[in-house]
Amino acid sequence: MCSRKYAAHCSVVASRYSLPSFNHPPPLPVRGGGRNGRLKIGYVSSDFGNHPLSHLMGSVFGMHDRENVEVFCYALSPNDGTEWRLRIQSETEHFIDVSSMASDMIARMINEDQIQILVNLNAVILSSFLQGARNEIFAMQPAPVQVSYMGFPGTTGATYIHYLVTDEFVSPMCYSHIYSEKIVHLPHCYFVNDYKQKNLDVLDPSCQPKRSDYGLPEDKFIFACFNQLYKMDPEIFITWCNILKRVPNSALWLLRFPAAGEMRLRAHAAAQGVQPDQIIFTDVAMKQEHIRRSALADLFLDTPLCNAHTTGTDVLWAGLPMVTLPLEKMATRVAGSLCLATGVGEEMIVNSMKEYEEKAVSLALNRPKLQDLTNRLKAARLTCPLFDTARWVRNLERSYFKMWNLYCSGQHPQPFKVAENDLEFPYDH
Repeated sequence: MCSRKYAAHCSVVASRYSLPSFNHPPPLPVRGGGRNGRLKIGYVSSDFGNHPLSHLMGSVFGMHDRENVEVFCYALSPNDGTEWRLRIQSETEHFIDVSSMASDMIARMINEDQIQILVNLNAVILSSFLQGARNEIFAMQPAPVQVSYMGFPGTTGATYIHYLVTDEFVSPMCYSHIYSEKIVHLPHCYFVNDYKQKNLDVLDPSCQPKRSDYGLPEDKFIFACFNQLYKMDPEIFITWCNILKRVPNSALWLLRFPAAGEMRLRAHAAAQGVQPDQIIFTDVAMKQEHIRRSALADLFLDTPLCNAHTTGTDVLWAGLPMVTLPLEKMATRVAGSLCLATGVGEEMIVNSMKEYEEKAVSLALNRPKLQDLTNRLKAARLTCPLFDTARWVRNLERSYFKMWNLYCSGQHPQPFKVAENDLEFPYDH
């Protein structure tokens, strides 16, 4: 309901510009293999800069196959001067800063560029007023095929967004009725990351910090959750307290994210009978340090109501196993998908809160079993689908060509699953 209302609001904002309907590129199949036969993809975002989206997607825009795809990035925010902005600017074929332009002018530019598939990387509902998104651009429908990806882990509720790029675990077809978009299932995991390119040095054993560097006890079993504190609810926190009471000499490592939550959570833990030294808080750190120090914990405890998304990718890249409980909504299932895409994920996914508690306790009390899982996770990092960015980009391109082929054949948008073969890539044989 919130999504639909916000989408309707964006349509009202768009209507105030009184733009005539746009003429779209003709529905002609793209033949690929040359500058005149490429599929034109447009990405719109206010997060091309120091933002988790760019940390995750940094290399994607430059990794697209220029033989078959022509990429345009439309930046809704000005240059923040960071390495992430500069990298995307330099690697993208067409990078356009439209931050000073009105929404109708941006829509006109997108249409004049003959964009065939327009991707909203910024589809944050409600809070987008603060985030810099301008979803009214999509409500003006400057492109014939419009897609939501990555910006918001849920439905946009917008009739003018035709597809949502996701995966089979995160958005099972049995839940398709809670999405306004047609579901596109990428193989493995929909959640992309750039760690193999950007954070490879984190895997260097000589660069690993010690627990003493962060005031962490050497002798305790350390559970960790580095999610923002708003993702925690009383049920999961009570479960964590139960786990701490059942595992001797254990502690829970949390972030001051925000700092105002620390005293309240400590008081809540004390009320549950948890000892003060069993709750450890540290400050938020820069990305590489954050990933490195994650490996100092023994087991990550995920939050079911809103999972670790970027943070989940961080800890798995650090080689830290997790326990996660997927529910129904998209935001509750991302961590499970991340785990499965490592190849060892089934051991990290549970089906109930009771099973969550039992799994965490059993792994903590069976150190050889946990060490075996940790070793297999670490060994899989450079070969598993989760961290294979180039493989992921090829699959995303396959989805774009399928969307365009459906449009060219006169069909309405429809759900589909991307296969890792070239039957519809780069064009219909």
